[in-house]
Amino acid sequence: MPSADDPAPAGGLTVWPVSGVGEIRPGDDLAAVLTTALAPPGPDGRPSTWLREGDVLVITQKVVSKAEGRIVEVDPADRAAKQALVEREAVRVLRRRGDLLITETRHGFICANAGVDLSNVDAGTAALLPVDPDRSARRLRHSLAHRLGVAVGVIVSDTFGRTWRNGVTDVAIGIAGIAGVVDLRGTPDATGRVLEATEVCVADELAAAAELVMGKARGVPAAVVRGADPAWLRRASVAAEIVRAPGDDLFR
Repeated sequence: MPSADDPAPAGGLTVWPVSGVGEIRPGDDLAAVLTTALAPPGPDGRPSTWLREGDVLVITQKVVSKAEGRIVEVDPADRAAKQALVEREAVRVLRRRGDLLITETRHGFICANAGVDLSNVDAGTAALLPVDPDRSARRLRHSLAHRLGVAVGVIVSDTFGRTWRNGVTDVAIGIAGIAGVVDLRGTPDATGRVLEATEVCVADELAAAAELVMGKARGVPAAVVRGADPAWLRRASVAAEIVRAPGDDLFR
């Protein structure tokens, strides 16, 4: 395990997987489970966390949904039942192609099948998105600060596809204590030219970096990123910063 003294390289990031989380069930105290994984016994036998101020904890949506009881029964062979579940979780269906629906969720996310996920859950069940992922991140951040005495940023991540690009990547669906978007408009680029339209979604970039050490089938649902710019460590929200308002969307 790393230690609180292990720095990120100058101008760089270091990402560590968080092992020992185990299977999460509805009703489990996720903060308590993470506290055990993040604060193993030190030389004196007492818990000692390796987290430090400014670290960012990335936790997958799946374990958050499990802990919050967002698990429902569904027969994976029943196409009509699966589609009905997706439509129930969506506020709007944008496109249909066979079993695939591109939907808008109540959170404002545009994603496949309203985020309903049958992977990495018990057979005959599906995981739904958290009701309020930003609130989930805030609660987890507050509880970890209380238990560990360290204030960290928290990102709840999920896997999304991207329009016009093949492949998937992890993005932030809930954040606390870490910026969603960093606005660089009005600042100079490397040549001194003033940037006019550049806004960087750093929360998505951190979520994607964390996924590289978590993977899809390793049973590692969390990672810690060290080296985030201190200016990014602030009050923030996916709903307020990252979800694009329909009036600003050229494609809806």
